[in-house]
Amino acid sequence: MTDTVKTGLDYGCGKISRLFSKIFFPTLLGMVFNALLTITDGVIVGQGVGPDGIAAVNIIAPLFMVATGFGLMFGIGAAVMAGICLAQNDVRRANIAMTHAFTFSLAAMVVIITAGVLFTDEIAHALGSSERLIGKTTDYLFWLMPGILFLTFQSIGMMVIRLDGSPTYAMLCNIIPAVINGILDFIFVFPLDMGVEGASIATSISTIIGGLMAVTYFFRFSYVLRFVFSLANIGRNFINQVKIGSSAFVTEITMSIMMLTGNHVFMNTWREAGVAAYSIACYLFPLIFMINNAVAQSAQPIISYNYGAGNIARVWTSLRVSIAAAIICGTIASCGIGFGAHSIAGLFIDPDCEAARLATQGLPIFSSCAIFFALNISFIGFYQSTKQALRAIVLTLLRGIILLVPLFFIMPRIFPDYGPWAAIPCSEMLTFAITVLSFRRRLP
Repeated sequence: MTDTVKTGLDYGCGKISRLFSKIFFPTLLGMVFNALLTITDGVIVGQGVGPDGIAAVNIIAPLFMVATGFGLMFGIGAAVMAGICLAQNDVRRANIAMTHAFTFSLAAMVVIITAGVLFTDEIAHALGSSERLIGKTTDYLFWLMPGILFLTFQSIGMMVIRLDGSPTYAMLCNIIPAVINGILDFIFVFPLDMGVEGASIATSISTIIGGLMAVTYFFRFSYVLRFVFSLANIGRNFINQVKIGSSAFVTEITMSIMMLTGNHVFMNTWREAGVAAYSIACYLFPLIFMINNAVAQSAQPIISYNYGAGNIARVWTSLRVSIAAAIICGTIASCGIGFGAHSIAGLFIDPDCEAARLATQGLPIFSSCAIFFALNISFIGFYQSTKQALRAIVLTLLRGIILLVPLFFIMPRIFPDYGPWAAIPCSEMLTFAITVLSFRRRLP
């Protein structure tokens, strides 16, 4: 690290495993709490409103994923670009890239929020709501709108804050909103009896707080990165950030498609009880995603910085460390969900209802996706960090759309009793096989 740029961590010379650990553990804790924000909604709505409530929230969840996707796309794009700029001692260009990321997400969210407010019923139906659930889905959708702008700010901020050398502050941007969300969820759903509307308001308030924390960091606490409002290279920055971070956006879109397609398949197979059971898996999937995304995001600033500095040996070492961490995290997640299926189902809904029975049978099958998902995300993160955007996008599309959607319709025909639950694990396994076969040890 030169005297020109002093972030909170020495990405260029520090021991890789130690750097990874310093970023990973606060990132993991923050990511788990962020996933708990979503899971808390499910537990409280499931216990306070019932299976129809949890099904309604799951139907609207894909829109939440889209907003997160925009934040991650511009956040990863800005973090990779800024990391390379810092390695080249160009602080101003790094600051401009980061500032533009917030600007781009603001513009995208204005469009989505406007559509959400004007076309609430139409969006709810398009996402798969039945007439029985429409009242609950529209209530949840409408009150979610104010918070999604700040959700993107939170997502961008956490990526760039870690690059700046403050993984603990990035962790707090997840933990504090998650705790507030849990408290407000309980108050709004139980004592105030506001149902899914209350859960949605709680989520919006918590994401607003998280977004404001992320923005405040760059005015008050940052080491190097600060807002610099400039139109210089704005078009180029937009193209590069979309190119680099598009696989992160596609990942969230594919999660939305996974939920949307699954909702239709489970509705056709087991009606509302099937959607409620599948909703539990969908609440757990962000936890699986966040745990393993913590691995990729912890390696990202190390890889992008050293890639920009030309330290290729350190890039490969970072990849090996992230793969080892992914295997450990994926195995723990798979075993935890698989062996705890009955208890997990009972946490969300009445353990004696039909939806809980379906979830108890299906979650062990679903959980087998975790380790392959962990490895896929690690490789996708590696490709993002080394500006191999096309490879990252292809793998993302394979696991989330190209293989998954057909499998959702094929597997129930082959295995009627558990086929819908097996579609996601099969998609992740096949994608990992393709990843291994197509891997090449050279960088552009």
